[in-house]
Amino acid sequence: MENANKDKLITDMKVVLADAEDLLKSAAASTGETAVALREKAAGKLKLVTEKLTGLQEATLLKGKEAARLTDDYVHAHPWRAVGVAAAAGFLMGLLVNRK
Repeated sequence: MENANKDKLITDMKVVLADAEDLLKSAAASTGETAVALREKAAGKLKLVTEKLTGLQEATLLKGKEAARLTDDYVHAHPWRAVGVAAAAGFLMGLLVNRK
């Protein structure tokens, strides 16, 4: 479900950016009121992209904070298990770094 939302958002962003790019190219080739209208439409599309990205940023920030809170709760509930996992991860990383 979440991957489908991400894929849809990425697709939407690409479409909106392509539309804005086309509008700006058309505005550059046009003059007068037509150019002004095309630039305004492109600016509206770019504003839409900015709003969607801001929403995505806020959602990601909230999920990150929740993950940090859950991790903190787990470490406080199981401190020795957390130390063991950290030591094992460090050992494995050391093996991978020294491996040539």
